[in-house]
Amino acid sequence: MKLAAAILVFAIIAVGAYGAVSYYWLSPTEKFAPPREVTIEKGESFHQIARALADAGVVRSEMALRAYGRMSRTASQIKPGDYAFKGGERIADVMRHLVRGDFIVVTITIPEGLTVHEIAERVAQTGLVCQDEFENAARDGAMVRALGLMPLGAEGYLFPATYKFSPHATTDDVLGAMLGRFYQVLTPEVEEKMFAEGLDARRLVTMASMVEKEAKAPEERPLIAGVFYNRLRLGMPLQSDPTAEYELDGAKEPAVSAVHTTSAFNTYDFTGLPPGPIANPGLKSIEAALNPTPTDYLYFVAREGGTHVFSKSYDEHRRAIALERKPAATGKPAATPLK
Repeated sequence: MKLAAAILVFAIIAVGAYGAVSYYWLSPTEKFAPPREVTIEKGESFHQIARALADAGVVRSEMALRAYGRMSRTASQIKPGDYAFKGGERIADVMRHLVRGDFIVVTITIPEGLTVHEIAERVAQTGLVCQDEFENAARDGAMVRALGLMPLGAEGYLFPATYKFSPHATTDDVLGAMLGRFYQVLTPEVEEKMFAEGLDARRLVTMASMVEKEAKAPEERPLIAGVFYNRLRLGMPLQSDPTAEYELDGAKEPAVSAVHTTSAFNTYDFTGLPPGPIANPGLKSIEAALNPTPTDYLYFVAREGGTHVFSKSYDEHRRAIALERKPAATGKPAATPLK
């Protein structure tokens, strides 16, 4: 009788323990509104992670989560990041999120050819940082000073790409990621080619930024670079409308009037490159500036559709202008020539 009683008690305890474990492992938590955020730092132990999740109410039991992590062998596979949990999930569901890395990210896509001012506007739209704070850091912050990018700052060096950030990212995090991606492009092979062509990083990105703004058709980028290098070699003004339109503060002025406005960037007023980049070029424009197409062309004029007519002489160029300006009589915009 005593043995039977002991067995019964043991069975009751076992069933109770199994029920408790099942409750913690299999029963979902209540749902949360708003979601509860938990940050998993790189290098944190699973013990610390389990405690943070239990403290936030994401799991019912720290001990149950630790036991599940050991039994499933997933404890070492957790990816750091900022997670948002809506509740209503079991321990297995929570661990699945942590192992897959379903953390919160803020995605920012920077197209080719934007200025620092325009990039600051885009970054601010995500709510990560203030527009003025980002722009000031890119123009005159400690990071750009340390990289020797003064006096014009990071214009030209913020690489166009899609970036993913923690919602807690700072201005320096965002700026550093964009600058870091640019310097990844400057491989030893690129630097060797750059120095062989008599270019430094600023001259390279300045030329690349002009190519970026002028070339609507990607295949024309090396040819447009070739025209600009020809004019530099001959001491001819570059006379590029986008340089005349460029303003540090993002102000916009139509090319038809901008080309007659005195500016340090207006290449109608002087020979040589402008003092710095006028936008942030992408890889294709940087490659074009580094590997221009050998050509005898000295002029180009835009045609409808985004391509250009290239000419070797001014007379040939004037005929191309006359031909391309014919649509103006029908009310369509006339092309702006490179003189």
